[in-house]
Amino acid sequence: MGQGGVSGGAGHRTLGTRRRLVPYGLLSPGGAYLAIFFLLPLVLMLYTSLQSGGVLSGGFTFTWDWANYTNVLSAYQPQFIRSIEYSLIVTFVALLLAYPMTYWIAFYGGRWKASLLLLILLPFFVSFVIRTIQWKFILGDNGPVLGFLKGLGLLPDDFRVLATPLAVVAGITYNYLPFTALPLYVALERIDKSLVEAAKDLYASRWQAFRKVVWPLSLPGVFAAFLLTFVPATGDYVNAALLGGPGTRMIGNIIQDKFLTENNYPEAAALSVILMIAMVILATIYARILGTEEATRAAAAA
Repeated sequence: MGQGGVSGGAGHRTLGTRRRLVPYGLLSPGGAYLAIFFLLPLVLMLYTSLQSGGVLSGGFTFTWDWANYTNVLSAYQPQFIRSIEYSLIVTFVALLLAYPMTYWIAFYGGRWKASLLLLILLPFFVSFVIRTIQWKFILGDNGPVLGFLKGLGLLPDDFRVLATPLAVVAGITYNYLPFTALPLYVALERIDKSLVEAAKDLYASRWQAFRKVVWPLSLPGVFAAFLLTFVPATGDYVNAALLGGPGTRMIGNIIQDKFLTENNYPEAAALSVILMIAMVILATIYARILGTEEATRAAAAA
């Protein structure tokens, strides 16, 4: 009897250990993927950023060369600031465009929700580069838009949009608008519509119901949309290369040149590390300002 009790206790302990290990087993494939394709490249990039030397001078050597960071910060500060400015403008413009659109689809789309959402995703079926080249054609000095307006005498002949910040911001906004719309739609779709009706039953106006109910519950989606738009927009180089000019070059263009043209891998890696740190800091500040944690708890409670 005692042996059976001991055996049963050991079996329970084994079963309990297995149950505790199950979550780690489920996490291991994703964790291994992140370790191989995110953490390892990040470590290699940090390692490369502290190297010195050159392709034509015997290769690169790890020398803890922190001067790479100070050199690129002093040399490319305007491009850093420009990239952050463009990305912030793009992100907020995309939010202003996408929020009303996804709000209407989530609350009033009815049986057409899937079709309307598909229209937002249609640009993904075309190559990123091709979409940007088409913007270059549309915004050309004598293209279908400006050429038509100039023919009517509404614009002067020397008016142009290409090679200006407006063209770059417009192109990035267009290309990343679906990244903004999708998380917003998911957050708005998950809101219990009865909460809005309850607010109206308590004599709240439409604006009050939106401000007190819909907006707070959609903040997690707003934060996700901010990250999914701001992060890739900051490192974008295609739109600046195709739609911009010398005065609109972003830090992504500098990194591309450092890696592929100049073969200056340490400075390119240092630029990438600085860019990532800047994005993490700005995203953290944005999360604090937006109060995403409180909004997430409110959504969970609702």
